[in-house]
Amino acid sequence: HSRSSSGTKEPTDINALADEYLRLAYHGLRAKDKSFNAELITDFDESIGKVNIVPQDMGRVILNLITNAFYAVNEKKQRDVSFKPIVAVSTKKSDEHITISVSDNGDGIPEKVKEKIFQPFFTTKPTGQGTGLGLSMSYDIVTKGHNGELKVETTKNKGTTFIIELPN
Repeated sequence: HSRSSSGTKEPTDINALADEYLRLAYHGLRAKDKSFNAELITDFDESIGKVNIVPQDMGRVILNLITNAFYAVNEKKQRDVSFKPIVAVSTKKSDEHITISVSDNGDGIPEKVKEKIFQPFFTTKPTGQGTGLGLSMSYDIVTKGHNGELKVETTKNKGTTFIIELPN
């Protein structure tokens, strides 16, 4: 939480931002683990145009959600060699919101864990793998920094979708 940005909102191409961070995260993971593969699916609403956000902060949120999605599918792949990891990023514009969704087809988040995931220092990752700050920081950036909402939908053994809703 200590790293801060200029905090200046500027018109940003949210589709380009999401696409860039999806590829950065994927290639970063592949650099560490050559055996890792996942299908990347993007579905960007071209009518969005530029959105007034703090690009570094929102980029950090998107990167965090994507990194978590890759972690989830990679964990499932370790247990099931026939599993085909998929991570999808989409954007949608409605009258009220700009929605950015990051989905994976991993194991999903257990119900008892789901209510704690946005708390600082809560992590399900092994010691040394995660600080437990990613989702709480992401939550603060979306809700406090951008007056938006960060929600999660998850189904056991089917996957998880994190949804960022920003005011339009």
